Amino acid sequence: MKKSILLLLIVFILTMSVACSRVPNEINTPEDIQPRHRIGGLAGTPSVRLADELGIAIAFDSPVDMMIELRAGNIDCAIMERTTATELVSDTSGVRILADPLIEYELRFAIPMENNGLLNAVNAALEELNRNGTLRGLTNKYFSRRNFTYVSPDDIDRRGELTIALAPDSPPFSFKDENGRFTGMDVDVAIAVSDLLGVELRPVEEDVWELVTAVWHGRADLALGWHPGEDEGLVNTSEPYARAVQVIIVRR
Repeated sequence: MKKSILLLLIVFILTMSVACSRVPNEINTPEDIQPRHRIGGLAGTPSVRLADELGIAIAFDSPVDMMIELRAGNIDCAIMERTTATELVSDTSGVRILADPLIEYELRFAIPMENNGLLNAVNAALEELNRNGTLRGLTNKYFSRRNFTYVSPDDIDRRGELTIALAPDSPPFSFKDENGRFTGMDVDVAIAVSDLLGVELRPVEEDVWELVTAVWHGRADLALGWHPGEDEGLVNTSEPYARAVQVIIVRR
């Protein structure tokens, strides 16, 4: 009898401990996020910057670790690219994706208004890179931390040069590595396009807010990262080379 009572007591204590460890979710829409909330994001992706703008950003190297911390209540929500989030979240994962995305946008090349030939060439190159999976691979690499590397072919006969405006401090799109060389998603996309066009790329360093202006004023032939609605009418814009949807993940 005493053993049965002791067993029931242990079960009760364990049940109460589990119940007490469940931190209730406070976030059901993007508007519910407050500056006091701790928000997870994958290191090296736009989610960390978005988290920092909304609350207290906590960077994680692993999306699985981030989900563990979210379920444990150590962070209040997480921001992630939708493709990765969909793969992680299930009916039994203990977390869910909010129906309303935090932000969704397309990225495009900015090209001088008068250079329709370059616009058509860039669009044709993007169509090929989309067909052969390069754009999807680069999107997965920089937004979802997947393994993908673009390598330029060795047998390209390069003729001519294009200047490209790049920001030195806008990861993961363009930034300088420890050796002072430009790297990032925009850089890889630009290299892949230039390979198909058979031209050399010459980077021109510009502030992130001056990229389109650099093309408009003739300081560069190209810039990447243009969002529809920004500087409307100043430049031509290519077809999108990336579509990104950042979503919010919360506890169930």
